[in-house]
Amino acid sequence: MSISEIRAKLNAAEEYEEWMQELAEDPRKGVQTLLGAWQRKQLAKQKVADELAVKLAFDASFRAASGQLVAGTDEAGRGPLAGPVVTAAVILPENCRTLIGLDDSKQLSKVKREAFADEVRRVAISYAVHIQSVEEIDRLNIYEATKQSMEASVAALSVRPDVILADAMQLRSATPCHSIIKGDAKSLAIAAASVLAKTERDQLMEAYDETYPGYDFTRHAGYGTAVHLAALELLGPSPIHRKTFEPIRSMQKNANLSDKI
Repeated sequence: MSISEIRAKLNAAEEYEEWMQELAEDPRKGVQTLLGAWQRKQLAKQKVADELAVKLAFDASFRAASGQLVAGTDEAGRGPLAGPVVTAAVILPENCRTLIGLDDSKQLSKVKREAFADEVRRVAISYAVHIQSVEEIDRLNIYEATKQSMEASVAALSVRPDVILADAMQLRSATPCHSIIKGDAKSLAIAAASVLAKTERDQLMEAYDETYPGYDFTRHAGYGTAVHLAALELLGPSPIHRKTFEPIRSMQKNANLSDKI
């Protein structure tokens, strides 16, 4: 076969076939390059498949009996200086192979996050998203506001789970709840919730960018980047900035002192 014919056959091959043994013995450098690339691609695919199996097994380990429902919950936006915290809760079916490659939302590109979010909504037994306002964050503190938002997202599920897996948070619930450190990297249900929360929050911050121009919320989603801090110095805090977070707290305190002079 010509190099181009071999390339076409390898591109179409999903698994090892007997004819590939001849390629291994082919002295042409181009053939060996193509075969090596195909083998590396298969190893990468297998690695992703194995990671999905591990995440599914992790979630399954919390089922006391077959058929029990596991809910995963996670948040997006605890650290930013502006905007709400968004949480999500998701119950996935025991077998959801179409979510192969799903990981912590921060490890995925925007395009992949949005594609996975669509697929999670399609395959989930139930899912819910909760938005915790800036006012509640300032009133409660960020930890308690996030916890209450996670609890609200779980409570909003249309089906009651048998067990809850929360990313690094112990929830108040009559349902057994497990706090999982780095849960979005271990649990498929938590990773699914992470993606829903992140995509929802990103969309909110893009809308806020139009409402409050100049801060570039679309670019940094409210996190304290150099661009964001420079905009704060120039424009002052907007209505969606968290008044209990620095440097907003100090900026407002200084402004109040100036008003009294």
